[in-house]
Amino acid sequence: MIKNYLINSSMNLINELGQYNEEKQAEIKYGLEGIYIAVSKVVVILFTSAILGLFKEAIMFLLLFNALRIVAFGLHASKSIYCWISSSISFLLIPYLSKTFEFPNIFYIVVSTISIISFILYAPADTIKRPLINTKKRHIYKLLSILLASIFIILIFIINNLLIKNLLTFALILETILILPITYKIFKLPYNNYKNYKG
Repeated sequence: MIKNYLINSSMNLINELGQYNEEKQAEIKYGLEGIYIAVSKVVVILFTSAILGLFKEAIMFLLLFNALRIVAFGLHASKSIYCWISSSISFLLIPYLSKTFEFPNIFYIVVSTISIISFILYAPADTIKRPLINTKKRHIYKLLSILLASIFIILIFIINNLLIKNLLTFALILETILILPITYKIFKLPYNNYKNYKG
């Protein structure tokens, strides 16, 4: 299997370059698996989007959404298959909707209002595998999340390009959904994981 071959080859190279205990090796291997899944997923989605004539839109949405994701974090699928399904739907359907539909102004107003309130209240939202233990970093990420969401909202209302306007809006919608406590509850995943580490 390609995945196992690449990861095992990488681990062998890493072990040749330095001595790591079992715990550190497991951590490195987990990181490599995450990188492999992310890269392969992006390649497949972009290839599919190109076939569907949505390549440019998919690239743009990927960049916009991940800009928010980097600072606001949010829920991750508990299984790789769920991640594949949700990502495929999101990164193919949303570019199509953004390219095809024109929404009334009230839609953008409602989305912007709900999003900025959600970012103020809930960003950044950590995960059990990546708890945001450091208080200072959490505050920095919150400020960056609110700032970036505000920039997105301003751009939504000053940009005349319908595609970009819609992509910005859907990026806000998707990231807002992923940081809400109710979303974590629906998928039975723990919320505010950093609190488990407070002494």
